[in-house]
Amino acid sequence: MFNLIKKDFIIQKSQIFLFIPVLIFFAIFGRHMSPAFIFFIASFYIPMNGYIYDEQVESNIFLNSLPYTRKEIVTAKYIGAIVYMIVSIGLASIILYIFNYGYMMRDMAIAAGLFFIFAAFVFPLFYILKPGYIGTAVLIGVILSAVILPPIIRFLAEHFTTITNFLTSQSAATLYLSGAVIAIVLYLLSWMVSQFMYQRKAF
Repeated sequence: MFNLIKKDFIIQKSQIFLFIPVLIFFAIFGRHMSPAFIFFIASFYIPMNGYIYDEQVESNIFLNSLPYTRKEIVTAKYIGAIVYMIVSIGLASIILYIFNYGYMMRDMAIAAGLFFIFAAFVFPLFYILKPGYIGTAVLIGVILSAVILPPIIRFLAEHFTTITNFLTSQSAATLYLSGAVIAIVLYLLSWMVSQFMYQRKAF
């Protein structure tokens, strides 16, 4: 299974060299951006590119000819995504530190939580949708989220005072811990859904 995880790194070596200049660009010209957002973009780069590459070259046909079970193939993707997320956030933190871009551990934690939540909804699409439709679906999803989520959050904050009062009454540690649990549970559920779909997928 380790070789399956390493595969994404090997096939993306050229793109990873582009990854570092992008982070440097954010560190220099993205001073107005939230550090959590930069960490989130960094965390998703390698796992997402790995899925897109597999879709483009239809590598699942090749992977299923190797002595790996479908469960192992999906598991390698999900575990590998966590590994590359940690490495990417670590690399981004070093680059931001070198360029005196201020951030806190909280920003890294928020980015990791956002990664788990976003991945939980996106990764199963690669096992559900037909090749060629996934990139479009993800792009539409990101645009819709950017358009729809802010008004929804404002509406909830204005009209559901009981919920907002409850949230504001909680300590920051409780909110972060609750958010982490929710994000990880969603990721595990996504893992199970992807395994279920992949087991039944024909190649």
